[in-house]
Amino acid sequence: MPEIAYTDYFKKRYAKLPPEIQKKIKKALGLLAANPRHPSLRSKPVEGAEGIFEARVDQFYRMTYERLDGDALLMRVVDTHDKAIKKP
Repeated sequence: MPEIAYTDYFKKRYAKLPPEIQKKIKKALGLLAANPRHPSLRSKPVEGAEGIFEARVDQFYRMTYERLDGDALLMRVVDTHDKAIKKP
């Protein structure tokens, strides 16, 4: 299982989201930690941002992350799809 770290920006955005979205994010993070290729996450590279990936939280929200050396992930952004992908 990969170790997960968070940017300050990710933490700030997460704290501002409604509790029901935070719950979905926690579930998605658990899936990501267990298996970064879990089908419901629909993880894929972000076009034009080398080394950055996006994972699905729900129909509207996405998380972006990068793979670090070893077995670690750095969570970068969590926001609505367009905002998360615009500045991953």
